[in-house]
Amino acid sequence: MTGRSQRPIVYAVVAVLALGAISVGLQMLRDARYPLPSSEEETLYLNRRATGRLMFTHRSLAADLYWIRAIQYFGSHTQRAQKLAVTFLPPPPALAENPPVSFDLLYPLLDITTTLDPQFNIAYRFGAIFLSEDYPHGAGRPDQAVALLEKGVRTSPDKWQYWHDIGFVHYWADHDYVKAAVAFQHAADVPGAPWWLRSLAATTLARGGDRAASRLLWRQLAETANNDYARNAARLKLQQLDAIESIEKWQNRIDAFAARRGAPVKSWIDLIAAGLIPGIPLDPAGVPYELSSSRVEMSPHSPLFPLPFEPAARTGS
Repeated sequence: MTGRSQRPIVYAVVAVLALGAISVGLQMLRDARYPLPSSEEETLYLNRRATGRLMFTHRSLAADLYWIRAIQYFGSHTQRAQKLAVTFLPPPPALAENPPVSFDLLYPLLDITTTLDPQFNIAYRFGAIFLSEDYPHGAGRPDQAVALLEKGVRTSPDKWQYWHDIGFVHYWADHDYVKAAVAFQHAADVPGAPWWLRSLAATTLARGGDRAASRLLWRQLAETANNDYARNAARLKLQQLDAIESIEKWQNRIDAFAARRGAPVKSWIDLIAAGLIPGIPLDPAGVPYELSSSRVEMSPHSPLFPLPFEPAARTGS
């Protein structure tokens, strides 16, 4: 091939490159002058109706994608919520009633995941934890957590774990100990369920709300969970119970010291100076407790914050 015969090819390549550069430049100019409107609104990958169609050859693969999306959504939203919770401590009444971070898409994402793959055990159980955890550590929607687990029961009635988790949601999030005991009893009735579920149901019904009963429930979950996330969640609750008891003990000591000297305790330095303690006490996570105006508080920077309920010394019970 001669140099002359190659010229048309060279010209064509140059023309294509030039046109490409011009189109990129025009697009950049257009974007600068007419930017796309930004929107904070988040959308799902598919709507609910799409899950009923055979849009994917492998529905389990689609379920995996939605599960990953749910985890990402939960993680990003809890991080934002926890940062804002520390920023607005204590939160104004309007902020407490209308949390600034919405978890509205969490249940739809989990619902689609379990519709695409009705046997997605982890999505039911982890999803229920995500939904039932108090804001800002979760969505604060125990009603949606129960709805998701009941969907799992309808799909797999042979899994006692779903009834077990429903009982936990009623016990810890709703404080409805009768419903919790009924759920534990349903779990015990499933063939192959462990024997301790019946005693758990009886303990819950007889001692609902008792701190020792709460400790029993979370210890059972920590010892029987088959994944790290559930075990860690149970251990966190057990540490929170330890922190509540620790705060009560410290509060009693602070109250006694304040009564003896006839003045409120302004900080831990007062006790250290009096030789009563060697240093600032730490919570079970290793973060120092806060002390101000004779009140012992959990630090908002502790992974155990906020506590599920107030210590007895603080409520006066």
